[in-house]
Amino acid sequence: MKVLVPVKRVVDYNVKIRVKPDGSGVDVANVKFSMNPFDEIAVEEAIRLKEAGKATEVVLVTIGPAKADETLRSGMAIGADRGIHVKTDELVEPLAVAKILAKIVAEEAPGLVILGKQAIDDDSNQTGQMLAALLGWGQGTFASKVEITEGSVDVTREVDGGLQTVTLKLPAVVTTDLRLNEPRYASLPNIIKAKKKEVAAKTPADYGVDITPRLEVLKTAEPPARKAGIKVGSVPELLEKLKTAGVL
Repeated sequence: MKVLVPVKRVVDYNVKIRVKPDGSGVDVANVKFSMNPFDEIAVEEAIRLKEAGKATEVVLVTIGPAKADETLRSGMAIGADRGIHVKTDELVEPLAVAKILAKIVAEEAPGLVILGKQAIDDDSNQTGQMLAALLGWGQGTFASKVEITEGSVDVTREVDGGLQTVTLKLPAVVTTDLRLNEPRYASLPNIIKAKKKEVAAKTPADYGVDITPRLEVLKTAEPPARKAGIKVGSVPELLEKLKTAGVL
């Protein structure tokens, strides 16, 4: 079974985000980029499926600028077999991403698509669900456990009330949550080997997908500074403060 793993290049989660003075967006000049953390978990899970004999090939896909090639190479350094880079310098919204991925799925015919539940830059949490809808496949979102069985996949999901396990017929789409696994570090020999692995260069036009934005960002602003708290002398006073604030 082939596993397809879409990955995204985002500002590293350790970087403190700065908003441009004119409010037009986030300042990304001279900041560190890395693979979206949820996608790292997806890559790790795909590699584990391959190591367990459940998958035969792991193919990574990324959509973004030329530098996104580094994101693919980092995934291949921990065990992915090859990559597909859909090159564009434009911002690609979730629906357009899903449409491109649907075209790639039609070409690659994977048995499973596994990707992060959301990207930490836009936090849309839409691509996996949209892709499943376009393909007409079953979907298991927010996965904290994935088990491949004969012709199906059992996905344990994190929901408000605890855990829910769903069984999906393959092929299917699975999105990963933080507690699914802990991604491994790439070794130096594997980093070197990854530089020689195959990466196919494509463009959105190759798949006939219009990536023109459907949304307009009016303004970007930093969240307001948190106000200082106050100390209370007793539980009754605390309850009174909470009632006054409308919390109780």
